[in-house]
Amino acid sequence: MKITLAATLRHYDKKNFIKDLLAGIIIMAVSIPISMGYAQIAGLPAVYGLYGSVFPILIFALFSTSPQFIFGVDAAPAALIGSALLSLHIESGSEEAMAVVPVLTFFVALWLLAFYIMKAGKLVNYISAPVMGGFITGICTTIILMQIPKLMGGSAGTGEFFELTEHIIKTAKDINWQSVVLGLAALVLLLVCKKLIPKFPMAVLLMIAGAGMTYLLPIEDWGVQTLASVDTGLPHWAVPDFSVISIREAVTISLSVAVVIMAETLLAENNFAQKNGYRINDNQEILAFSMGNFLAAFTGCCPINGSVSRTAMGEQYQAKTQLTGIIAGLSMIIVLVCATGFIGYLPVPVLTAIVISALLGATEFDLAARLFKVSRTECLIFFGAFFGVLLLGTINGVLIGILLSFTEMIIRTAKPARCFLGIQPGHKHFRDLKESSQIHAISGVLIYRFSSNLFFANIQILQRDIEDHITPETKAVIIDASGIGSIDITAADRIAMLYQSLKDKGIRFYMTEHIADVNEQLRKLGLGYLIEEGCVRRTVHIALKDMGIKRPYPLEGDVDNQPRSASRKRADNRVQEFVWAFGAESEDEIEKQIRLQIEHLKQTGDVDELLHGSWSHMEAMDEDEWLEHLEEHLKEIVHISGKDEKTIARRFEEHRREIHDRIAKEHPELAEKFKERRHLLDEHLKEKHPEVYELVVKLREKDN
Repeated sequence: MKITLAATLRHYDKKNFIKDLLAGIIIMAVSIPISMGYAQIAGLPAVYGLYGSVFPILIFALFSTSPQFIFGVDAAPAALIGSALLSLHIESGSEEAMAVVPVLTFFVALWLLAFYIMKAGKLVNYISAPVMGGFITGICTTIILMQIPKLMGGSAGTGEFFELTEHIIKTAKDINWQSVVLGLAALVLLLVCKKLIPKFPMAVLLMIAGAGMTYLLPIEDWGVQTLASVDTGLPHWAVPDFSVISIREAVTISLSVAVVIMAETLLAENNFAQKNGYRINDNQEILAFSMGNFLAAFTGCCPINGSVSRTAMGEQYQAKTQLTGIIAGLSMIIVLVCATGFIGYLPVPVLTAIVISALLGATEFDLAARLFKVSRTECLIFFGAFFGVLLLGTINGVLIGILLSFTEMIIRTAKPARCFLGIQPGHKHFRDLKESSQIHAISGVLIYRFSSNLFFANIQILQRDIEDHITPETKAVIIDASGIGSIDITAADRIAMLYQSLKDKGIRFYMTEHIADVNEQLRKLGLGYLIEEGCVRRTVHIALKDMGIKRPYPLEGDVDNQPRSASRKRADNRVQEFVWAFGAESEDEIEKQIRLQIEHLKQTGDVDELLHGSWSHMEAMDEDEWLEHLEEHLKEIVHISGKDEKTIARRFEEHRREIHDRIAKEHPELAEKFKERRHLLDEHLKEKHPEVYELVVKLREKDN
């Protein structure tokens, strides 16, 4: 396994230095409250959050192949460790917690090293975006609920949703309104600035302002809490004490944490990589996670994760390489050695607001909204993972998320794309019957395409589809198996049953178009007799020929299927391209595009551009339908252009005549079809806008 160190720093471009330097310092400053807060959630004193932002981030910068991702103490691992301590009945912040957490971190690093050796990065491909989005959103929501009592002047909550809600209610009984006002004001400022001036480091400014308030005003007398003072100096190096927790518990707990670190960070890294046009080495990233966590374990820290919020902040300030992470780590060393005094002046409500703001930015409820519009199933999976974390805890949420990922994969595989095929008159290629009204089935033959590997979960779909479409006129069933790469024993048995059932009805059965390896599988599964009996053929055309059906194939409905000229085929293939592209939404899409063109007309006043502009590429019949929709907006176009109705209507008719003349010249065989379609469009216009229809008819009569 080849390892490349400092991959993003090789051939460094000096012009990026100032950007990397500024971004690194800002990330360090913002990491102070965030890291300290997460360390406390993980059951450690706040200063260990700063320790986790030194050596782990430096070693990650050397091993990582991502030029921009930032490593550090983060939400998900901290919450997992905090929950684990709770389940072990270990008090947060106690000496026992400080001894147990590094052991868990060490085993997390070991698991990550094992994942690297096993090249487990590919497993991330099996955790879907809805599952990971729901999981991350559940984690963020849980931590926000933990933080809310701190805005009220109380302590952070622990546990799951119901315990957290109960703690919030109890804290509200002794609420400190000065703390609430200060925290909410800071939160509103952060959210507004994130919206209006996202590149402005408002979090840093708020920390400075908060420290200044503590120094100048008696805010502690008002009941507003500040951070505990932090001792000056770097973390102490020590080997974890493995006797403080049983190996079985350490291995079990650390496995779930390691899976979350690997999955969450790799998914986020790949997301940034795709967005910014570079590639990462997934497996080396896992090694970088492992190395960072080993150093965290030896300095007493909780497990370390990739930070989406800090990476996004680095992106805002145009960080270009891992020099940003190195500068953030070195800057934190300077703070720990020389400038820890000001940390004790930081008001807890302000820091809590910064953490909540970062967490709100990391939630993915926008993904849930998109999924609701696109796929209700995936939306349910998102909320399954979300509520799994929120109600049952982070560890159970991980397990539910993984289960949902594989369930979703099975559901998708069990509902593959499939269709029945036919032919466009005069053409050779088989196409989906639903693609166009011009596609017709071959008389007495079902041609069925199944686009998935055949196995126990989806074979029933194939069998039912075929059986439901058989009619007394069906003479043969041909399976286009071009999308089938493997068959399991359950599917093989069902195919044998289907074959026998069809044979008993006098219907011939064929499998075609598949790769050669499928034939080998058929023989091993006991279906070699299908090959021997000639039921397995290389192409659909050969299967039809075997039945004695030759070209031109007879089509249902006595449709003429005589060969077309090359020019006619081109014309057929290009008719109604717009309708083909947008399907059932073509009417709405045309209307939408016309609206955009009319808005553009307000700026230019050019009616010719409205007729010919960006839609000049459309084929004749699409262009004619475009004009039909334009006519419905005649009065609006007249009002915008300043021209009279007759002039605009006449321009439409002239353009329509140009289209007809072009068709008659280039494709005379389509001219009659164009006239028939023109009549249908006129009826539509007459029904919707009779006044426009009357004007158009008068103009035609006058011109003729």
